[in-house]
Amino acid sequence: MKKLHLFPAILLSAMVALSSCKKEEEEPEPTPTPTPAGTVVVTQNITTNTTWSTGNVYQLGGRITVTNGATLTIQEGVIIKGEAGTGANATALLIARGSKLNALGTADMPIIFTSVADEISPALVAAGNFASPNLDPTVNGLWGGVLILGNAPISASNDVGDISEVQIEGIPTSDPNGLYGGNNPTDNSGTIRYISIRHGGANIGSGNEINGLTLGGVGSGTIIENVEVVANQDDGIEWFGGSVSVTNAVVWNAGDDAIDTDQSWSGTLDNFVVVGAGNHLFELDGPEGTMAAGHTIKNGSIVAAPGGVFGGDLINVDANSIVALENLYFRDIAADQWINRVDAAGVSFTNIVLNVDAAALPSHVNGAVPAGVVSGTTPQANVSVLGWTWASQAGGLSGL
Repeated sequence: MKKLHLFPAILLSAMVALSSCKKEEEEPEPTPTPTPAGTVVVTQNITTNTTWSTGNVYQLGGRITVTNGATLTIQEGVIIKGEAGTGANATALLIARGSKLNALGTADMPIIFTSVADEISPALVAAGNFASPNLDPTVNGLWGGVLILGNAPISASNDVGDISEVQIEGIPTSDPNGLYGGNNPTDNSGTIRYISIRHGGANIGSGNEINGLTLGGVGSGTIIENVEVVANQDDGIEWFGGSVSVTNAVVWNAGDDAIDTDQSWSGTLDNFVVVGAGNHLFELDGPEGTMAAGHTIKNGSIVAAPGGVFGGDLINVDANSIVALENLYFRDIAADQWINRVDAAGVSFTNIVLNVDAAALPSHVNGAVPAGVVSGTTPQANVSVLGWTWASQAGGLSGL
């Protein structure tokens, strides 16, 4: 009988213990930090035609590639924010060869590419406030950037000889979507209008950062108009061959070169403003293969050393560079800034205006002063069409 009395007590104790364990198991998991309303996190490559819609924020969860011949359409006012990451994990938007980006911003509702650390919102953009509410326009390296790759010719070579395609800098060689170049000069990679790219340039390796806007082998069928690059750790805009032209551009606070050209780019940069650069304002390299084509840079106003801070040359070219420079105005020039290699046979200077005394002009030219380089005070860019930019709203274009 004693054992019979103990059995219910033991059973009851076990049931209580089981109930306690069950309660512990059923305790809810901690609630994750919610993604802000209107934010779409993108973690997979885009392989079919896709539209990113006005009113939303699209958060890049890695290097997102538009591939497989797809077109990504981005509507006006959309904000794209890249997560933090370096090396192979650097976030970026990459448009692979054969695919397209139709980024269709407007002056009233530009498309903004920035970092997740930036608190700018669609509501601010809709209200006409295009500046970051919390990040200074000098903060860089927080994410990657925008890379567009095409099938237009490039001038490149290796130990064997000329090559028609190359891996773009800023993308690991393990990713075949990083190849650019081909034989179609009129290749079409889409239409890009009214975009602002900010706080980018993440490092993927020693001395290998992503540019604000990279154009690799992009063809002349592509339309690029009204572009701003702010505070990129590497170059502002860099062309690698191709034939695409760019009209109405602003590069503000580039960490390295503001405007960089390579591999016989054959297009035109027309009507632009550069404000400061950590290195050269213009880094204009020559062909790297036997194919030799030139480009034109014209109608630009440049603040060479804002606040007395400067990096490298006003204009730096190679001995074999091929470029026509026309109607460029440089102001706020530091004592040690100059135009380098003015004797390069393929480089021409037409109405290059330096805002210095005429007597000081020779000290800003490495060599004999070309007839097309003069002293003066006349800006060359039409900044009235750049009022939509953060640089303009912040007063960075005043006096130009």
